[in-house]
Amino acid sequence: MPDIKVTPLGAGQDVGRSCILVSIGGKNIMLDCGMHMGYNDDRRFPDFSYITQNGRLTEFLDCVIISHFHLDHCGALPYMSEMVGYDGPIYMTHPTKAICPILLEDFRKITVDKKGETNFFTSQMIKDCMKKVVPLNLHQTVQVKLVGDYNMTPDRHLGAAWIDKCRPDLLISESTYATTIRDSKRCRERDFLKKVHETVERGGKVLIPVFALGRAQELCILLETFWERMNLKAPIYFSTGLTEKANHYYKLFITWTNQKIRKTFVQRNMFEFKHIKAFDRSYADNPGPMVVFATPGMLHAGQSLLIFKKWAGNEKNMVIMPGYCVQGTVGHKILNGQKKLEMEGRATLDVKLQVEYMSFSAHADAKGIMQLIRMAEPRNMLLVHGEAKKMEFLKDKIEQEFTNGETTSIVTNPSVPVDISLNLLKREMALGGPLPDAKRPRTMHGTLIMKDNSLRLVSPEQALKELGLSEHQLRFTCRVQLHDPHSDNDTLGRIYTHLKSVLKTYSIQHVPDGTVIVESIVIKVTSSAEEPNLKVILLSWSYQDEELGSFLSTLLKKGLPS
Repeated sequence: MPDIKVTPLGAGQDVGRSCILVSIGGKNIMLDCGMHMGYNDDRRFPDFSYITQNGRLTEFLDCVIISHFHLDHCGALPYMSEMVGYDGPIYMTHPTKAICPILLEDFRKITVDKKGETNFFTSQMIKDCMKKVVPLNLHQTVQVKLVGDYNMTPDRHLGAAWIDKCRPDLLISESTYATTIRDSKRCRERDFLKKVHETVERGGKVLIPVFALGRAQELCILLETFWERMNLKAPIYFSTGLTEKANHYYKLFITWTNQKIRKTFVQRNMFEFKHIKAFDRSYADNPGPMVVFATPGMLHAGQSLLIFKKWAGNEKNMVIMPGYCVQGTVGHKILNGQKKLEMEGRATLDVKLQVEYMSFSAHADAKGIMQLIRMAEPRNMLLVHGEAKKMEFLKDKIEQEFTNGETTSIVTNPSVPVDISLNLLKREMALGGPLPDAKRPRTMHGTLIMKDNSLRLVSPEQALKELGLSEHQLRFTCRVQLHDPHSDNDTLGRIYTHLKSVLKTYSIQHVPDGTVIVESIVIKVTSSAEEPNLKVILLSWSYQDEELGSFLSTLLKKGLPS
């Protein structure tokens, strides 16, 4: 049985640059190809040197599968395909294919145009990379089960993650919130709205750093509904450009959203906001309360960091971090209580505004991860995309509840799907075989045809006809020696009589040309020239009668009755 070998090239015991290499049955598959938000050097991208020290990745990788469009799962794609070198297929869903290049281009602008970095992919490389993408629809099957980022709780625009009881050999799961059990969704929404409302009521400004897709849309819908209900007048803004494009794609892929959004779509598109307007940089200096959604979500660059610098010194203001922040980002530092930040050029920034963390992350908490394991019932579990200590805690919890241990090399029992022709099934049933039953494996005889990456089991006659081949007869031959003083014809007659008494249900013929025939088996007798009493019995049969032929050769070796 083939082994499954799993090698994290990133996100092994860390959050960011998710990239898992899976090797099985001679095939090498890369699951995700992300970047790390906390680094600006070579550690930003996965360690491809494990695959090859020099040369392209095309010769080694069979395919790349991207779980979703967050940069920590797809941000290194142009670097991998265009700078390191990979020309094979890259699989992702249609929404991911549409949104991924937008996020990549925005990240490139921040890194190259604003920060001035040189060793980075270009806009043309992003376009060339996306030409290699093969988009997939929902429920198209990939034979390795991968879980990227997921949430078992439905939100205001997407449904909960779900997986059937597929019992895979290996389930690879993120573990970002491995030790966290969140409050109910309703409690978190209520606390979020209360904090925002209290801040704008006292004249403060609220900054909500978000990534362009996912949390931004959910929180926009939440605030839009609350502002409408409470008749509030304080302006709400979102960063122009990126989130605007993102909302456009949510409208375009409305069928991928949850049932409530789809139902109300005819009367009103929930992504067309009445109270939320596009943000201009000059608005950050406006007096009075306001709420601003700005990218990126970890305060490590871009518009959100610029606004944070302007508002950080006023204790009336508030920043609400709705998702996970990796180590090294400004978001991670302020969530850990840091009040003085060293910015670029060694300038110091005093943090006086209120800092709140309210998890609206797309990641599942510990309870959600356990729920997914119960759903899928995997034989083995591999945790990635999490912090080492938290992963260790969750590993112990999984072992206690599911009695699975840590493993990275797994012997599998591969299941190969084969279509069986209706004619072959009918023939098997006509011969008295039992009805097909998935719970009771049985042996079937036929010809296996492999064509267009599919396997079919058909009757030999059908295979010959389809493939335009002539049938060849394969026969087995066996020689048996015995001592008998009679003539060759008499010996053959005695064999005929003996077989008639033993094989009463078989058709046995004594043919005038000096042969005895049993089914497809032909029996002849000749004498040895040196010893006339030494008879050589020649048996010949086709492969269909192999069992009967073996029986007859054993029977005749025992000799003839006197």
